[in-house]
Amino acid sequence: MLRRLVTAGAMVVALVLSAPVGVDAAVPDPGSPGGYAAGYVDTTVQAGGRSFSARVYYPATTAGNAQPVAPGRFRAIAFGHGFLQGISRYSSTLSHLATWGFIVVAPGSQGGFSPDHSAFADDLNAALAWTAAQDTTTGSRFAGHVNSDRFALSGHSMGGGASLLAAARNPRVATVANLAAAETNPSAKAAAATLTIPVQLVAGDRDTIAGISGNQRPIYDSKPPAKQLRAIRGGYHCGFMDSSSLFCDSGTISRATQLQLSRRLLTQWFLRHLNGDATYDEAVWGGPAQTDPAIAFEGVR
Repeated sequence: MLRRLVTAGAMVVALVLSAPVGVDAAVPDPGSPGGYAAGYVDTTVQAGGRSFSARVYYPATTAGNAQPVAPGRFRAIAFGHGFLQGISRYSSTLSHLATWGFIVVAPGSQGGFSPDHSAFADDLNAALAWTAAQDTTTGSRFAGHVNSDRFALSGHSMGGGASLLAAARNPRVATVANLAAAETNPSAKAAAATLTIPVQLVAGDRDTIAGISGNQRPIYDSKPPAKQLRAIRGGYHCGFMDSSSLFCDSGTISRATQLQLSRRLLTQWFLRHLNGDATYDEAVWGGPAQTDPAIAFEGVR
């Protein structure tokens, strides 16, 4: 009996020690894949007088292209790409969100050298409107699968700034969480000042392209509560993408580490503030978040 008790105790200790830093070991780890397979499909979005190509990631019965949607109804997130970046550079993060039960629509618009930030924000909102309409569209793979009571927005760099512009124009958006958000024209900072919904800004403290002091800090300071600024220690601007492009920077942690950390932050935030799952409140706002040695915490509710 004593031997069994000692063995059981050792197993509990091992499980606790193996849990990622900053994540409550009592709840599923959002940095690991969720319970769904990730499907994706390329499509043309037409909504609100706008038309553009997009890739949609979604919970599926089997991983891969054009697979059937998993049983259930899922909330939608629109994701904006960075300047001159293709949607495919964010595949690991967007498919990860799909495994946790989110439909993620990533517009391919505004990809040239002179993007219109305001139009990109409208495209993000059009992507959400299109997704909601699919729920009642006969023949759509998403018919009967979209929970459209509230939406979320996300994005990287230019797309992160555009996500704030879009949120300021859409009362159905419940929350925003983005990556290395850049100031835009019109101003993402000014848009953030009008938002009372919860917003999380995820940054890399070694970012030399859209650094914290010139981009996320002004946005954070202008934003009323609830808000967070989470800085990944050693993280860099291009570390939020699956691969680098020209003129990229570098950090002191690996790309794989940064992607895992950012996927955890985004997923637990959306579970808490889009799905309303209070199980993740401690991971998002409590001791695990505030004492995480890998990610600096600044926030107010």
